[in-house]
Amino acid sequence: MREFKVTEAQVADFHSDGFVQVDRIISDESVALLRERFDKLFAEEYQTGIAPDEVNWQVDRDPPENTRQLCNAWKSDRGVARVILGSDIGRACATLGGWPGARISQDNLLWKPPGGKPLGFHQDSAYEQWTAIPDWASCWIALDDTTAEGGTVEYVRGSHRWGQSGKIDQFHAPTNPIKELSAAADAAGIESPERVPIVVKAGGGAFHQGWTWHGSDINHTQRPRRSIVAHCMSSENKFHSEFVSSIYSRYKKFGTVEMDESFFPIIWRIDGYRSEFLEEYSTNNPTQGT
Repeated sequence: MREFKVTEAQVADFHSDGFVQVDRIISDESVALLRERFDKLFAEEYQTGIAPDEVNWQVDRDPPENTRQLCNAWKSDRGVARVILGSDIGRACATLGGWPGARISQDNLLWKPPGGKPLGFHQDSAYEQWTAIPDWASCWIALDDTTAEGGTVEYVRGSHRWGQSGKIDQFHAPTNPIKELSAAADAAGIESPERVPIVVKAGGGAFHQGWTWHGSDINHTQRPRRSIVAHCMSSENKFHSEFVSSIYSRYKKFGTVEMDESFFPIIWRIDGYRSEFLEEYSTNNPTQGT
């Protein structure tokens, strides 16, 4: 299995633009594995018996044209864990973030069907205020060849320097996916925000900073657009002492702000440390959650 490393030039582009496109992050074998696991996960077949932290699309519940999303499917599927908790992704995110190490905050599995509706443009770190250091470095990986007309992710160059906005009104299938982006650009004095679609082969993708504006448009093609995202935070991060997430603060122990590695594992640290359970968890292939 290949191990990805960021270059000095890519680090420079990340800090300058707020993102950096990468032609290859994971192998063809990993792409094939994840595509297979997508079918099962979105059919609510959870290998470990544990549901993802967020199930934002279900058959017979949500419109079929909406972009499908799961968050923290690594807890549900060892195949997803094997890829998304890789030390190379952690090392890359820590390097880009300027951290001594990286924890996984959450993963996202995204499946935009033909004709699939947009995801609103947003800043990821606006959703991370329940932590003491609300800064993400994220790795977005395409599982299908992407095109500009196929609803691929788009980053707004330099938008990480515009300041911090809050959560957007409608994340899934908004009628105006750039409403908050436009307001943020106006406030920053930007007349024509530069939207950059990420066009790569399956297995390629991009890394982006937590305050970089990004989203995606309608899939105008007859092919699905599937992707997986590793949202990482500093290995030194803790829970915020006051702000609470209705979902992720459930993992906070009473009386401490320390993060439990069972739920926010350290996937790479400069001294070589990784959360001890990761190797066994990622390689086992259970039918139950034991």
